[in-house]
Amino acid sequence: MHKSFTAKGANPAAIHLFTVSGFESLKDDPFPGARALAKGQGFTGKAGQVVVQAGTDGQLSHVLAGLGDGRDALGVAAISAKLPEGDYSIASDGGLDFAKIAAGWADGAYRFDRYLSEKAKPPRLVIPVGEESDAVSREADAVAHLRDLVNTPASDMGPEALQGEVAALAKLHGAKLTATVGDDLLKANYPLVHAVGSAATFAPRFLELEWGDPSHPKLALVGKGVTFDSGGLNIKGGDGMRIMKKDMGGSAHVIALSELIMGSGLKVHLKLYVPAVENAIAGNAFRPGDILASRKGLTVEIDNTDAEGRLILADALARACEGEPDLLIDFATLTGAARVALGQDLAPIYTDDDALAADVLAGSKASGDPVWRMPLWDPYLSDLKSPIADLVNSGGRQAGSITAALFLKQFVTAKSWAHFDVWAWRKGKYGRPEGGAPTGFRAVWAMLAARYSA
Repeated sequence: MHKSFTAKGANPAAIHLFTVSGFESLKDDPFPGARALAKGQGFTGKAGQVVVQAGTDGQLSHVLAGLGDGRDALGVAAISAKLPEGDYSIASDGGLDFAKIAAGWADGAYRFDRYLSEKAKPPRLVIPVGEESDAVSREADAVAHLRDLVNTPASDMGPEALQGEVAALAKLHGAKLTATVGDDLLKANYPLVHAVGSAATFAPRFLELEWGDPSHPKLALVGKGVTFDSGGLNIKGGDGMRIMKKDMGGSAHVIALSELIMGSGLKVHLKLYVPAVENAIAGNAFRPGDILASRKGLTVEIDNTDAEGRLILADALARACEGEPDLLIDFATLTGAARVALGQDLAPIYTDDDALAADVLAGSKASGDPVWRMPLWDPYLSDLKSPIADLVNSGGRQAGSITAALFLKQFVTAKSWAHFDVWAWRKGKYGRPEGGAPTGFRAVWAMLAARYSA
Protein backbone atom coordinates (compact mmCIF):
# COMPACT_ATOMS: atom_id res chain seq x y z
CA MET A 1 0.00 0.00 0.00
CA HIS A 2 1.20 3.53 -0.80
CA LYS A 3 3.04 5.06 2.16
CA SER A 4 0.51 7.88 2.65
CA PHE A 5 -2.33 5.34 2.94
CA THR A 6 -3.16 2.80 5.61
CA ALA A 7 -5.80 0.09 5.85
CA LYS A 8 -6.27 0.48 9.58
CA GLY A 9 -5.44 3.70 11.35
CA ALA A 10 -4.63 4.20 15.01
CA ASN A 11 -7.35 6.50 16.38
CA PRO A 12 -7.61 8.45 13.11
CA ALA A 13 -8.68 12.08 13.18
CA ALA A 14 -11.92 12.65 11.26
CA ILE A 15 -11.65 14.98 8.26
CA HIS A 16 -14.76 16.89 7.21
CA LEU A 17 -14.42 18.25 3.66
CA PHE A 18 -16.55 21.22 2.61
CA THR A 19 -16.96 23.44 -0.40
CA VAL A 20 -17.80 27.06 0.31
CA SER A 21 -21.42 26.56 -0.68
CA GLY A 22 -21.61 23.30 1.26
CA PHE A 23 -20.42 24.94 4.45
CA GLU A 24 -22.71 27.93 3.98
CA SER A 25 -25.72 25.61 3.78
CA LEU A 26 -24.64 23.48 6.74
CA LYS A 27 -27.44 23.13 9.27
CA ASP A 28 -25.99 20.79 11.88
CA ASP A 29 -22.53 20.65 13.38
CA PRO A 30 -20.54 17.78 11.85
CA PHE A 31 -18.97 17.40 15.29
CA PRO A 32 -19.64 19.19 18.58
CA GLY A 33 -18.54 22.83 18.46
CA ALA A 34 -17.62 22.72 14.75
CA ARG A 35 -19.31 25.95 13.67
CA ALA A 36 -18.05 27.85 16.68
CA LEU A 37 -14.54 26.63 15.91
CA ALA A 38 -14.94 27.64 12.27
CA LYS A 39 -16.21 31.10 13.19
CA GLY A 40 -13.37 31.67 15.64
CA GLN A 41 -10.74 30.81 13.03
CA GLY A 42 -12.41 32.27 9.95
CA PHE A 43 -13.12 28.97 8.24
CA THR A 44 -15.50 29.32 5.29
CA GLY A 45 -14.58 26.34 3.11
CA LYS A 46 -12.13 28.20 0.88
CA ALA A 47 -9.63 26.00 -0.94
CA GLY A 48 -6.88 24.80 1.36
CA GLN A 49 -8.33 26.11 4.60
CA VAL A 50 -7.66 23.77 7.51
CA VAL A 51 -8.95 24.07 11.08
CA VAL A 52 -8.15 21.37 13.62
CA GLN A 53 -9.71 20.35 16.92
CA ALA A 54 -7.74 18.43 19.52
CA GLY A 55 -9.28 15.97 21.94
CA THR A 56 -8.78 15.90 25.69
CA ASP A 57 -5.64 13.81 25.18
CA GLY A 58 -4.10 16.52 23.01
CA GLN A 59 -4.34 14.45 19.83
CA LEU A 60 -6.19 15.71 16.77
CA SER A 61 -9.75 14.49 16.74
CA HIS A 62 -11.44 16.48 13.96
CA VAL A 63 -10.35 18.53 10.95
CA LEU A 64 -12.40 21.04 8.96
CA ALA A 65 -10.96 21.32 5.46
CA GLY A 66 -11.94 23.56 2.54
CA LEU A 67 -12.31 22.60 -1.13
CA GLY A 68 -13.28 26.01 -2.53
CA ASP A 69 -15.73 25.47 -5.38
CA GLY A 70 -14.88 21.76 -5.46
CA ARG A 71 -13.75 21.74 -9.10
CA ASP A 72 -10.08 20.96 -8.41
CA ALA A 73 -9.85 17.16 -8.60
CA LEU A 74 -6.67 17.25 -6.52
CA GLY A 75 -8.00 19.82 -4.07
CA VAL A 76 -7.31 17.53 -1.10
CA ALA A 77 -3.58 17.99 -1.82
CA ALA A 78 -3.72 21.43 -0.24
CA ILE A 79 -5.03 19.76 2.91
CA SER A 80 -2.77 16.72 3.28
CA ALA A 81 0.21 19.00 2.64
CA LYS A 82 -0.59 20.91 5.83
CA LEU A 83 -1.41 18.07 8.19
CA PRO A 84 1.10 16.61 10.65
CA GLU A 85 2.10 12.98 10.87
CA GLY A 86 -0.73 10.75 12.02
CA ASP A 87 -3.71 8.80 10.75
CA TYR A 88 -6.81 10.40 9.26
CA SER A 89 -10.15 9.23 7.94
CA ILE A 90 -12.72 10.97 5.74
CA ALA A 91 -15.90 11.67 7.66
CA SER A 92 -17.56 13.75 4.90
CA ASP A 93 -16.34 13.86 1.32
CA GLY A 94 -17.50 17.31 0.22
CA GLY A 95 -18.82 15.86 -3.03
CA LEU A 96 -15.49 14.36 -4.18
CA ASP A 97 -15.33 10.70 -5.13
CA PHE A 98 -12.97 8.29 -3.38
CA ALA A 99 -10.40 8.10 -6.20
CA LYS A 100 -9.98 11.88 -6.36
CA ILE A 101 -9.71 12.19 -2.59
CA ALA A 102 -7.01 9.49 -2.53
CA ALA A 103 -5.12 10.98 -5.51
CA GLY A 104 -5.17 14.45 -3.98
CA TRP A 105 -4.13 13.14 -0.59
CA ALA A 106 -1.11 11.31 -2.01
CA ASP A 107 -0.19 14.33 -4.13
CA GLY A 108 -0.08 16.72 -1.17
CA ALA A 109 1.60 14.24 1.18
CA TYR A 110 4.46 13.61 -1.27
CA ARG A 111 7.95 14.73 -0.28
CA PHE A 112 11.23 14.12 -2.08
CA ASP A 113 13.53 13.26 0.82
CA ARG A 114 16.26 11.16 -0.83
CA TYR A 115 18.97 13.65 0.12
CA LEU A 116 17.57 14.77 3.47
CA SER A 117 18.97 13.39 6.70
CA GLU A 118 15.52 13.70 8.28
CA LYS A 119 13.07 11.64 6.26
CA ALA A 120 9.49 12.72 5.63
CA LYS A 121 6.72 11.30 7.77
CA PRO A 122 3.57 11.84 5.73
CA PRO A 123 0.07 11.91 7.15
CA ARG A 124 -1.71 8.64 6.37
CA LEU A 125 -5.24 8.34 5.04
CA VAL A 126 -7.31 5.34 6.10
CA ILE A 127 -8.69 3.70 2.96
CA PRO A 128 -10.84 0.57 2.76
CA VAL A 129 -9.37 -2.73 1.64
CA GLY A 130 -10.52 -3.80 -1.81
CA GLU A 131 -9.98 -3.66 -5.55
CA GLU A 132 -10.65 0.08 -5.86
CA SER A 133 -8.22 0.83 -3.04
CA ASP A 134 -5.56 -1.34 -4.69
CA ALA A 135 -6.05 0.66 -7.91
CA VAL A 136 -5.65 4.07 -6.27
CA SER A 137 -2.64 2.83 -4.30
CA ARG A 138 -0.95 1.61 -7.51
CA GLU A 139 -1.63 4.97 -9.14
CA ALA A 140 -0.22 6.85 -6.15
CA ASP A 141 2.92 4.71 -6.23
CA ALA A 142 3.38 5.30 -9.97
CA VAL A 143 2.93 9.06 -9.60
CA ALA A 144 5.40 9.17 -6.71
CA HIS A 145 7.90 7.19 -8.82
CA LEU A 146 7.43 9.64 -11.69
CA ARG A 147 8.08 12.57 -9.38
CA ASP A 148 11.12 10.91 -7.79
CA LEU A 149 12.64 10.30 -11.23
CA VAL A 150 12.19 13.94 -12.26
CA ASN A 151 13.38 15.32 -8.92
CA THR A 152 16.58 13.26 -8.83
CA PRO A 153 19.54 15.39 -10.02
CA ALA A 154 21.34 14.45 -13.20
CA SER A 155 24.41 13.39 -11.21
CA ASP A 156 22.34 10.40 -10.05
CA MET A 157 19.85 10.14 -12.92
CA GLY A 158 21.96 10.07 -16.07
CA PRO A 159 21.37 7.78 -19.06
CA GLU A 160 22.92 4.81 -17.25
CA ALA A 161 20.76 5.30 -14.15
CA LEU A 162 17.66 5.72 -16.28
CA GLN A 163 18.45 2.38 -17.89
CA GLY A 164 18.67 0.93 -14.38
CA GLU A 165 15.16 2.16 -13.61
CA VAL A 166 13.73 0.52 -16.72
CA ALA A 167 15.70 -2.66 -16.02
CA ALA A 168 14.26 -2.86 -12.49
CA LEU A 169 10.76 -2.42 -13.89
CA ALA A 170 11.33 -5.13 -16.47
CA LYS A 171 12.61 -7.56 -13.84
CA LEU A 172 9.66 -6.87 -11.53
CA HIS A 173 7.08 -7.62 -14.20
CA GLY A 174 8.86 -10.24 -16.28
CA ALA A 175 9.34 -7.95 -19.27
CA LYS A 176 12.15 -8.07 -21.82
CA LEU A 177 14.59 -5.15 -22.00
CA THR A 178 16.95 -4.43 -24.87
CA ALA A 179 19.55 -1.65 -24.46
CA THR A 180 21.65 -0.29 -27.33
CA VAL A 181 24.54 1.80 -26.00
CA GLY A 182 27.20 4.17 -27.34
CA ASP A 183 28.59 3.55 -30.82
CA ASP A 184 26.34 0.51 -31.15
CA LEU A 185 23.60 3.08 -31.78
CA LEU A 186 25.14 3.77 -35.18
CA LYS A 187 25.29 0.07 -36.03
CA ALA A 188 21.63 -0.30 -35.00
CA ASN A 189 20.60 2.83 -36.97
CA TYR A 190 19.81 5.34 -34.23
CA PRO A 191 21.96 8.17 -35.64
CA LEU A 192 20.08 11.07 -34.06
CA VAL A 193 20.17 9.53 -30.57
CA HIS A 194 23.91 9.00 -31.01
CA ALA A 195 24.55 12.54 -32.26
CA VAL A 196 22.69 14.26 -29.43
CA GLY A 197 24.27 12.21 -26.64
CA SER A 198 27.85 11.66 -27.82
CA ALA A 199 29.39 14.65 -26.02
CA ALA A 200 28.35 13.45 -22.56
CA THR A 201 30.40 11.41 -20.08
CA PHE A 202 27.73 8.70 -19.90
CA ALA A 203 27.11 7.12 -23.28
CA PRO A 204 23.74 7.65 -24.97
CA ARG A 205 21.47 4.64 -25.21
CA PHE A 206 18.20 3.40 -26.63
CA LEU A 207 15.99 1.38 -24.31
CA GLU A 208 13.23 -0.92 -25.52
CA LEU A 209 10.98 -2.86 -23.12
CA GLU A 210 8.43 -5.45 -24.26
CA TRP A 211 5.65 -7.01 -22.17
CA GLY A 212 2.35 -8.76 -22.62
CA ASP A 213 0.53 -11.14 -24.94
CA PRO A 214 1.40 -10.48 -28.61
CA SER A 215 -2.21 -11.31 -29.53
CA HIS A 216 -3.45 -8.30 -27.57
CA PRO A 217 -3.71 -4.75 -29.01
CA LYS A 218 -0.29 -3.26 -29.65
CA LEU A 219 0.46 -0.24 -27.44
CA ALA A 220 3.68 1.74 -27.92
CA LEU A 221 4.87 4.40 -25.45
CA VAL A 222 7.76 6.75 -26.24
CA GLY A 223 9.33 9.16 -23.76
CA LYS A 224 11.98 11.83 -24.14
CA GLY A 225 14.91 10.89 -21.90
CA VAL A 226 17.24 13.90 -21.92
CA THR A 227 18.63 13.50 -18.42
CA PHE A 228 20.16 16.98 -18.50
CA ASP A 229 19.94 19.64 -21.17
CA SER A 230 22.67 22.27 -21.28
CA GLY A 231 21.33 23.42 -24.64
CA GLY A 232 24.45 22.05 -26.31
CA LEU A 233 26.51 24.58 -28.25
CA ASN A 234 23.41 26.83 -28.27
CA ILE A 235 23.94 26.90 -24.52
CA LYS A 236 21.11 27.90 -22.23
CA GLY A 237 21.38 30.78 -19.79
CA GLY A 238 21.75 29.95 -16.11
CA ASP A 239 18.07 30.41 -15.29
CA GLY A 240 16.99 28.27 -18.23
CA MET A 241 19.42 25.50 -17.30
CA ARG A 242 18.67 25.41 -13.59
CA ILE A 243 15.92 22.79 -13.61
CA MET A 244 16.96 20.90 -16.72
CA LYS A 245 17.29 17.70 -14.70
CA LYS A 246 13.57 17.54 -15.49
CA ASP A 247 14.16 17.23 -19.25
CA MET A 248 13.73 13.46 -18.90
CA GLY A 249 10.19 14.08 -17.62
CA GLY A 250 8.66 12.53 -20.73
CA SER A 251 10.47 9.27 -20.04
CA ALA A 252 9.36 9.44 -16.40
CA HIS A 253 5.75 9.67 -17.60
CA VAL A 254 5.93 6.62 -19.86
CA ILE A 255 7.93 4.59 -17.32
CA ALA A 256 5.25 5.30 -14.70
CA LEU A 257 2.48 4.49 -17.20
CA SER A 258 4.22 1.21 -18.00
CA GLU A 259 4.41 0.48 -14.28
CA LEU A 260 0.64 0.92 -14.03
CA ILE A 261 -0.12 -1.00 -17.21
CA MET A 262 1.88 -4.04 -16.15
CA GLY A 263 0.86 -3.86 -12.49
CA SER A 264 -2.81 -3.65 -13.45
CA GLY A 265 -2.55 -6.37 -16.07
CA LEU A 266 -4.05 -4.37 -18.93
CA LYS A 267 -4.84 -6.44 -22.00
CA VAL A 268 -2.15 -4.96 -24.25
CA HIS A 269 1.09 -5.95 -25.90
CA LEU A 270 3.24 -3.13 -24.53
CA LYS A 271 6.41 -1.73 -26.02
CA LEU A 272 8.18 1.08 -24.18
CA TYR A 273 10.85 3.12 -25.98
CA VAL A 274 13.19 5.53 -24.17
CA PRO A 275 16.08 7.30 -25.92
CA ALA A 276 18.30 8.28 -22.98
CA VAL A 277 20.96 10.97 -23.48
CA GLU A 278 22.58 14.00 -21.89
CA ASN A 279 22.83 17.05 -24.16
CA ALA A 280 26.33 18.15 -23.17
CA ILE A 281 29.16 20.25 -24.62
CA ALA A 282 32.49 18.86 -25.79
CA GLY A 283 34.66 18.81 -28.91
CA ASN A 284 32.47 16.12 -30.47
CA ALA A 285 29.14 17.86 -29.78
CA PHE A 286 26.81 18.25 -32.74
CA ARG A 287 26.76 21.79 -34.17
CA PRO A 288 24.35 24.34 -35.67
CA GLY A 289 24.54 23.85 -39.42
CA ASP A 290 25.28 20.12 -39.25
CA ILE A 291 23.11 17.83 -41.34
CA LEU A 292 22.24 14.57 -39.62
CA ALA A 293 20.69 11.38 -40.88
CA SER A 294 17.71 9.81 -39.11
CA ARG A 295 16.49 6.26 -38.66
CA LYS A 296 13.66 6.88 -41.12
CA GLY A 297 16.07 8.16 -43.77
CA LEU A 298 15.05 11.82 -43.63
CA THR A 299 17.93 14.28 -43.23
CA VAL A 300 17.80 17.06 -40.64
CA GLU A 301 19.66 20.36 -40.73
CA ILE A 302 20.47 21.56 -37.21
CA ASP A 303 19.30 25.11 -36.67
CA ASN A 304 19.53 24.98 -32.86
CA THR A 305 21.21 22.34 -30.69
CA ASP A 306 18.75 23.21 -27.91
CA ALA A 307 15.98 21.64 -30.01
CA GLU A 308 17.46 18.22 -29.30
CA GLY A 309 14.48 16.41 -27.81
CA ARG A 310 12.65 16.16 -31.12
CA LEU A 311 15.77 14.63 -32.67
CA ILE A 312 16.00 11.67 -30.31
CA LEU A 313 12.21 11.27 -30.45
CA ALA A 314 12.37 11.12 -34.24
CA ASP A 315 14.49 7.96 -34.10
CA ALA A 316 12.36 6.54 -31.29
CA LEU A 317 9.05 7.18 -33.06
CA ALA A 318 10.38 5.68 -36.27
CA ARG A 319 11.45 2.58 -34.35
CA ALA A 320 8.07 2.34 -32.57
CA CYS A 321 6.22 2.55 -35.89
CA GLU A 322 8.18 -0.38 -37.28
CA GLY A 323 6.17 -2.55 -34.88
CA GLU A 324 2.90 -1.27 -36.43
CA PRO A 325 1.28 -0.35 -33.10
CA ASP A 326 -2.46 0.08 -32.81
CA LEU A 327 -1.82 3.06 -30.56
CA LEU A 328 1.32 5.16 -30.16
CA ILE A 329 1.65 7.81 -27.44
CA ASP A 330 4.66 9.96 -26.68
CA PHE A 331 5.40 12.30 -23.79
CA ALA A 332 8.10 14.95 -23.98
CA THR A 333 9.21 18.11 -22.19
CA LEU A 334 9.57 19.52 -25.68
CA THR A 335 8.95 23.27 -25.86
CA GLY A 336 8.72 26.38 -23.75
CA ALA A 337 6.11 27.51 -26.28
CA ALA A 338 3.62 25.04 -24.81
CA ARG A 339 4.05 26.67 -21.40
CA VAL A 340 3.57 30.15 -22.87
CA ALA A 341 0.35 28.99 -24.52
CA LEU A 342 -1.13 26.80 -21.79
CA GLY A 343 0.87 27.25 -18.59
CA GLN A 344 2.24 24.58 -16.28
CA ASP A 345 -0.88 22.52 -15.57
CA LEU A 346 -2.57 22.10 -18.95
CA ALA A 347 -1.17 19.29 -21.08
CA PRO A 348 -1.52 19.92 -24.82
CA ILE A 349 -2.40 16.87 -26.90
CA TYR A 350 -1.65 16.71 -30.62
CA THR A 351 -3.36 14.03 -32.69
CA ASP A 352 -5.12 13.57 -36.02
CA ASP A 353 -7.25 10.77 -34.51
CA ASP A 354 -10.55 12.32 -33.42
CA ALA A 355 -11.66 9.16 -31.63
CA LEU A 356 -8.43 9.03 -29.63
CA ALA A 357 -8.72 12.73 -28.77
CA ALA A 358 -12.28 12.15 -27.54
CA ASP A 359 -11.18 9.22 -25.38
CA VAL A 360 -8.31 11.19 -23.85
CA LEU A 361 -10.61 14.13 -23.12
CA ALA A 362 -13.09 11.71 -21.53
CA GLY A 363 -10.21 10.41 -19.39
CA SER A 364 -9.37 14.01 -18.54
CA LYS A 365 -12.92 14.66 -17.36
CA ALA A 366 -13.09 11.44 -15.35
CA SER A 367 -9.76 12.03 -13.62
CA GLY A 368 -9.95 15.82 -13.34
CA ASP A 369 -6.53 16.01 -15.03
CA PRO A 370 -6.71 18.89 -17.55
CA VAL A 371 -5.81 18.26 -21.22
CA TRP A 372 -6.25 20.63 -24.15
CA ARG A 373 -6.30 19.61 -27.80
CA MET A 374 -3.98 21.61 -30.04
CA PRO A 375 -3.89 21.68 -33.87
CA LEU A 376 -1.47 19.81 -36.09
CA TRP A 377 -1.68 22.67 -38.57
CA ASP A 378 0.04 21.33 -41.68
CA PRO A 379 0.63 24.73 -43.36
CA TYR A 380 3.15 25.49 -40.59
CA LEU A 381 5.30 22.63 -41.90
CA SER A 382 6.78 25.21 -44.26
CA ASP A 383 8.63 26.62 -41.22
CA LEU A 384 10.56 23.35 -41.01
CA LYS A 385 11.77 23.30 -44.60
CA SER A 386 15.51 23.46 -45.29
CA PRO A 387 17.07 24.29 -48.68
CA ILE A 388 19.79 21.67 -48.15
CA ALA A 389 18.09 18.91 -46.11
CA ASP A 390 14.66 17.31 -45.78
CA LEU A 391 13.90 19.17 -42.54
CA VAL A 392 15.32 21.75 -40.18
CA ASN A 393 15.00 20.97 -36.48
CA SER A 394 13.63 24.31 -35.28
CA GLY A 395 10.79 26.30 -36.76
CA GLY A 396 11.40 29.51 -34.84
CA ARG A 397 9.48 31.12 -32.00
CA GLN A 398 6.01 31.43 -33.52
CA ALA A 399 3.76 28.40 -32.92
CA GLY A 400 6.78 26.60 -31.49
CA SER A 401 4.84 23.78 -29.85
CA ILE A 402 2.87 23.16 -33.07
CA THR A 403 5.94 23.09 -35.32
CA ALA A 404 7.68 20.74 -32.89
CA ALA A 405 4.70 18.39 -33.07
CA LEU A 406 4.71 18.65 -36.87
CA PHE A 407 8.40 17.74 -36.90
CA LEU A 408 7.61 14.57 -34.93
CA LYS A 409 4.70 13.78 -37.24
CA GLN A 410 7.13 13.37 -40.16
CA PHE A 411 8.51 10.26 -38.46
CA VAL A 412 5.17 8.66 -37.54
CA THR A 413 3.33 6.07 -39.63
CA ALA A 414 1.18 4.58 -36.85
CA LYS A 415 -2.56 4.56 -37.51
CA SER A 416 -3.28 6.27 -34.17
CA TRP A 417 -0.76 8.61 -32.50
CA ALA A 418 -0.86 11.27 -29.81
CA HIS A 419 1.90 13.60 -28.68
CA PHE A 420 1.94 15.35 -25.28
CA ASP A 421 4.18 18.40 -24.84
CA VAL A 422 4.44 18.55 -21.04
CA TRP A 423 6.35 20.52 -18.42
CA ALA A 424 6.65 17.71 -15.83
CA TRP A 425 7.18 20.35 -13.13
CA ARG A 426 5.09 22.32 -10.71
CA LYS A 427 5.70 25.59 -8.97
CA GLY A 428 4.81 25.61 -5.30
CA LYS A 429 1.09 26.26 -5.03
CA TYR A 430 -2.03 24.73 -3.51
CA GLY A 431 0.24 23.55 -0.71
CA ARG A 432 1.74 20.92 -3.01
CA PRO A 433 5.55 20.49 -3.08
CA GLU A 434 7.38 22.29 -5.87
CA GLY A 435 9.24 20.04 -8.27
CA GLY A 436 8.56 17.09 -10.54
CA ALA A 437 4.88 16.52 -11.27
CA PRO A 438 2.67 14.57 -13.68
CA THR A 439 1.03 16.46 -16.54
CA GLY A 440 -1.69 14.72 -18.53
CA PHE A 441 -0.63 11.47 -16.89
CA ARG A 442 -3.88 10.68 -15.09
CA ALA A 443 -5.95 11.55 -18.15
CA VAL A 444 -4.00 9.11 -20.32
CA TRP A 445 -4.07 6.42 -17.64
CA ALA A 446 -7.84 6.78 -17.30
CA MET A 447 -8.17 6.43 -21.08
CA LEU A 448 -5.94 3.35 -21.22
CA ALA A 449 -7.69 1.70 -18.29
CA ALA A 450 -11.08 2.30 -19.90
CA ARG A 451 -9.92 0.87 -23.24
CA TYR A 452 -7.88 -2.12 -22.16
CA SER A 453 -9.08 -3.38 -18.77
CA ALA A 454 -10.12 -7.02 -18.68
